[in-house]
Amino acid sequence: MLKTMRQHAKYFYVLFFIIILSFLFWGVGSNNNGRSEVVAKVGKYKIRDDEYRRAFYNTLRLYRDVYKTNVDEAMQQNIKKNVLNSLIEKKVLLIAASKFGITVSDAEINEAIIYDPSFFKDGVFNEDIYQRVLKYNKMTSGSFASARREELSVQKTRRLIELSVDATETEFDDASMDENTLKAIKTAISKDTKAKAVQAYVEGFKKQLDIKINEDLIS
Repeated sequence: MLKTMRQHAKYFYVLFFIIILSFLFWGVGSNNNGRSEVVAKVGKYKIRDDEYRRAFYNTLRLYRDVYKTNVDEAMQQNIKKNVLNSLIEKKVLLIAASKFGITVSDAEINEAIIYDPSFFKDGVFNEDIYQRVLKYNKMTSGSFASARREELSVQKTRRLIELSVDATETEFDDASMDENTLKAIKTAISKDTKAKAVQAYVEGFKKQLDIKINEDLIS
């Protein structure tokens, strides 16, 4: 049982790692007036080359930092595939958000910004840090707010899909486990079930969408 729990935990760490990384750079370089080539189209949304490359190279760097290992060509190709899939998933969930009627208010965006630890100094929001981060990433407050709106829309959509499953009723025969271990296992399996539910929804919804990938730009 413990082995199973560790396998689930590893799976979620990698999945979470890739998705969060793509969010970190959402919208960066979006003010390029269309000069960047399009790597993929998902319905009305475009994944541009600069967005994809930035996500890939930062994933590659963090992968090396975390696992302290060299990344060969085969591993790089796998990372490229995972990064592109995560970016496509994000666009699919944005379309789903519109389908579900999910909206994000200006108040929610402002709250997400002022409570973002990235902009904290001495435990509170700092306007100077916020402006420096925007300047470093070549973003305006408007483009950043737009990016956060999309991010929150995706988060809401994921939660809505996750609510459709409940793995809390899983039964275990191993009475020798202590309460904390049992709780940890149930939490891991619950997360696994929810992640698979989101993935299943995305894969199913993809079949209804017009998705085009420029393979030459990701080889």
